[in-house]
Amino acid sequence: MDLTERTVKKNTVYRGKIISLRVDDALLPDGNPCRRELVEHPGGASVLYVEEGKVLLVKQYRYAYGEETLEIPAGKLNPGEDPAVTAARELSEETGRTPARVEHLFTIYPTPGYTNEKIYIYRAHGVTGGAPHPDEDEFVSAAFYPLEEARAMIYDGRIRDAKTIIAVLSLFQSA
Repeated sequence: MDLTERTVKKNTVYRGKIISLRVDDALLPDGNPCRRELVEHPGGASVLYVEEGKVLLVKQYRYAYGEETLEIPAGKLNPGEDPAVTAARELSEETGRTPARVEHLFTIYPTPGYTNEKIYIYRAHGVTGGAPHPDEDEFVSAAFYPLEEARAMIYDGRIRDAKTIIAVLSLFQSA
């Protein structure tokens, strides 16, 4: 059975710095008309870094939730940018650490019901230290957490960020 919905007309109602909002006219698989609300997002990349049994997390205030979150370093893709480059850049900006290479782990669709955002999750290897240099409107603090503590923080709700949960729990998977 073909479950494809077909776009009849794309209707952009808002275009912002990070997102755009569309309310499209579409057709359901049975041919009936419908409307689909879509948040267009350029996507992001994140990076898991583990050193001596500890995972590097950043704390930052997330306005949408009205609270501070603990996350692996991450950021928005620039137009045409390779997600691996974004991941390495964000690790450097937010923590001062520069990876020799990053390994792609996962590509996730965080909320497929209303956005086309993709988040690429990488793991950093061959990391060297340095000083953080966040964007001028970015306020973060970085710290290492023992892996078992990070896992406990996921299960007790102190870590709620989806990409971070996926990345950290992937370290505990059976081989």
